[in-house]
Amino acid sequence: MPRQIALLRGVNVGGNKRVEMARLRALLEELGYRDARTYVNSGNAVFSGPSRSEKHLEAAIAKAFGFEVPVVLRSRDELADIVQANPLRDIATDPAKHLVVFCAAEASTDLDPADFAPETFHVRGREVYVWAPGGIGTSPLAKVLATKALGDKSTARNWRTVEKLLALADS
Repeated sequence: MPRQIALLRGVNVGGNKRVEMARLRALLEELGYRDARTYVNSGNAVFSGPSRSEKHLEAAIAKAFGFEVPVVLRSRDELADIVQANPLRDIATDPAKHLVVFCAAEASTDLDPADFAPETFHVRGREVYVWAPGGIGTSPLAKVLATKALGDKSTARNWRTVEKLLALADS
């Protein structure tokens, strides 16, 4: 069975949309997935089982938790390709300031990277790689990408989390 990674958007932020990771793992097992593991409290799950749609997980989460949560899925191989292809590896020296925005559909934006210098980004397929050397919390680029440019069917993870999720998928 293929390993998959589910990335939930906007859970456990500021006390909103509370999703306990133990309950999420149990839900995944109830849905027929195996070896469900979570990483940190921000809605990252790795599991094995049949490939199903994001809508399937979104519906199950809404039923179990009582609110809607957008979900973006990637396979283990897709995540490995994302790590391998990192176009910002030469400049992104701090994994806490390096993000990947995962989109449910092909990513596109009319933003010009030059408008955000020294921050930068690179769109590749369904991902947007972001480098915010001044930090994510105060990044104008991260704010625009999160709120306007890519819509609600996207969610970001820092590089450390991306690498950890790949390691979990491989274990």
